[in-house]
Amino acid sequence: MGRATYKVKDGKLIKVWVVEHHGRIEKIKITGDFFLHPETLIDEMEAALVNKPLNEGVIAGTIERLMKERDATLIGASPEDIAKCIMMAAEGK
Repeated sequence: MGRATYKVKDGKLIKVWVVEHHGRIEKIKITGDFFLHPETLIDEMEAALVNKPLNEGVIAGTIERLMKERDATLIGASPEDIAKCIMMAAEGK
């Protein structure tokens, strides 16, 4: 399992725990002090990322699409910030 913590410039803290298998996300947990509304969307976000390739653009795109579909609000971080932290965790940084 890889772990990473990422402090967004002028923003919040993101923490990720990820298990990868053959270059894809097998399990993932995203936490931090950023704000996501509705809060329950984090579980949906994690589920949407399972089996996705460990590719920063694909991950950010998946998060962005989910947020638009659910009319969600993310404050203190962006989908790109979360994707960056996921990649850091997968790379063991």
